[in-house]
Amino acid sequence: MTTYIDPFVDFSFKRLFATDESKPILIGFLNSIFKGRKYITAIQYGKNEYHGEHIDEGGVVFDITCTDVDGSKFIIEIQRGYQKNFKERALFYTSRAISEQAPRGGRKDWAYNLTEVYLVAFLEDFNLPDSPRSEYVQDICLANRYTGKIFYDKLGFVFIEMLNFVKKQNELDKELDKWLYALKHLTEFNKRPEYLSGPEFDQLFNLAKYANLTKEEREMYNASLKYKWDNKNVMDYAKAEGKARGIAEGKAEGKAEGKAEGRAEGLLEGERKKAVEMALKLKAKNIRVDEISELTELSIEEIEVL
Repeated sequence: MTTYIDPFVDFSFKRLFATDESKPILIGFLNSIFKGRKYITAIQYGKNEYHGEHIDEGGVVFDITCTDVDGSKFIIEIQRGYQKNFKERALFYTSRAISEQAPRGGRKDWAYNLTEVYLVAFLEDFNLPDSPRSEYVQDICLANRYTGKIFYDKLGFVFIEMLNFVKKQNELDKELDKWLYALKHLTEFNKRPEYLSGPEFDQLFNLAKYANLTKEEREMYNASLKYKWDNKNVMDYAKAEGKARGIAEGKAEGKAEGKAEGRAEGLLEGERKKAVEMALKLKAKNIRVDEISELTELSIEEIEVL
């Protein structure tokens, strides 16, 4: 077992960024992203679920949502693998965060005075299809296609592509670089390095220390870590199987990918069964339903009927 927990599993991410103890960490991290444009002094955590328009549409649960003292809303999440229509999904749910600002009455007086909405997404094991591999942060807003001038600056998307972040210790020339280096290499450290100094980093390493977890928290972390590994194994196997089958059969690339996706869907169904088994074990230990949902990615409704 490493000295520090993996920050890119659900339990750890919320421990490090979504608790009262971790507010200084999140503020420091967000300020390193928006340096020069915003300076955040305080945040308040908000609801992290956005419901669908219709009862049968469902919704989405983000890892973290918070609001600063100026009313700016931040949606922060991890994406471990590429999802179909990923960009559309990001746009849809940030738009939902905007539309929910409309009051039920008095819209004339409100006059569409919108507050800012930002999505900050860690892309752990994949890249955006059209992004340059030399860049690890994609900072996107609405701009004029011809002049490049910003058209609207109250809606923004920050995609952090961890695969592209390959800087070494002596190349950390920005505060954001230090944050990303700390997060990417956290499980490799035996103690906090001196070059990652400051109260926010002190708090990060304190909360991330495995020895500081309670027995219940260790069980939750280990379950969350196992779930991440199982999912990765499924996708790695599906990719390898699809590639091997495509070569063996001499099929076209598109058809081979279709077979791989079908196999992946079947394997992911098996992973859902594992998630149910894990949920049953956690329920037996009287872990809260919402925490089980975060660890297993099953809905609260699914868990309650188990």
